[in-house]
Amino acid sequence: MTQDEIIEMARFAGIRIDSFGFQGGFIEEIEAFAKLVAAKATAVEREACAKVCDEFCYGSTKVLVERAIRARGEQA
Repeated sequence: MTQDEIIEMARFAGIRIDSFGFQGGFIEEIEAFAKLVAAKATAVEREACAKVCDEFCYGSTKVLVERAIRARGEQA
């Protein structure tokens, strides 16, 4: 996620931005928060995908696909 994307989302969320940056000047904190939220959302989605696999895959395919999905979080 780029800084421009974070700023655009912040504006959309109603966070006021003046000529010096975010109101209060906490750009680093806002960026860090945005990245934490994105990482959590990605982890939740990855786990949801693994659970779908649990329902619809069988045998060794099930285990391999679940492991592959969950391993993507370890690559980041």
